[in-house]
Amino acid sequence: MKHSEMAGGSGVGMPRLRGALIVIATALVLAACSPFGGSPSPIGGSSGSGASTGQHGNLPVGTALTGWGSELTSPGSMPPGMNNWSCKPTKAHPYPVILVHGTFANEAFSWQALSPMLANAGYCVYGMDYGAEPETLGHFYGLAPIQNSANQLQSEVNQVLSATGATQVDMVGWSQGGMMPRYYIKFLNGAVKVHMLVGLAPTNHGTTADGVVAIANFFAKNFGFSFNQLGCYSCTQQEQGSSFLASLNQGGVTPGPKYVVIESKYDEVVTPYTSAFLSGPNTQDITLQNQCSTDYTEHLGIIYDPVALQDVMNALGADSASFKPHCSLVLPVFS
Repeated sequence: MKHSEMAGGSGVGMPRLRGALIVIATALVLAACSPFGGSPSPIGGSSGSGASTGQHGNLPVGTALTGWGSELTSPGSMPPGMNNWSCKPTKAHPYPVILVHGTFANEAFSWQALSPMLANAGYCVYGMDYGAEPETLGHFYGLAPIQNSANQLQSEVNQVLSATGATQVDMVGWSQGGMMPRYYIKFLNGAVKVHMLVGLAPTNHGTTADGVVAIANFFAKNFGFSFNQLGCYSCTQQEQGSSFLASLNQGGVTPGPKYVVIESKYDEVVTPYTSAFLSGPNTQDITLQNQCSTDYTEHLGIIYDPVALQDVMNALGADSASFKPHCSLVLPVFS
């Protein structure tokens, strides 16, 4: 079915309804993401990651509050350290890193911690806002059909490789951003261009979203009201049991690069949380609470979780199987 066909039958008032729902979603996220119960500062606090200054100098490493602030003030911007097109990979860090945000997110909101951490450590860091629909209003992306977003990612990879002279890239993706690159790897010849994919709470096998999918299916069946009509085509594709995921996970699940999945058992969006994990050659699944029992982070908080960020830095760096992160108390965004 073509994109235009999926969007059909929206009615005269549907664009206005979509916009209203986007605004409501924003309010809910910002209300939930208050300073009370948020994630603590990641490794190194606001002054950096503790590593030597890299391609971009000693950039400030943000917190969840920094991400939420960017959503209010500059959602179309890029986080510190991202998209320096004069950056050249070093022998210590030969693979440029592409950061891939999730559904209803953007680069500015998602990577205020990890982007400067990587840049300070000497990595070349890149990213883009993908999957735009007319209702994004400059804030929310990752809504388009995932195949379209994967094509955007393909273009981004080619541009990064051309600019840096590297032969492969590493990727770190959150939620849809940890799963969507697998489509690029499997179906768009990305397996030869990706060295490692690190997924933070990825939707690899879909989600029930703690019953949200069941509610959406009820409205679709009884009232003809679906995620597609709201402009979120990727939402339908990420439902557990979707035809998109069946195709993605048929046959070899993990071709090409190494795959690392980092997930929290308190994930309230990817449910059950184990649906994030992959099996097959060159895979590593990490449950944060198996490392640190005082880590209560969940889906929104994982991109600013100091434990998860240590795991990311290890995977992209030494990639030690015996790595043990420094544990701390991490409170959930949704408490």
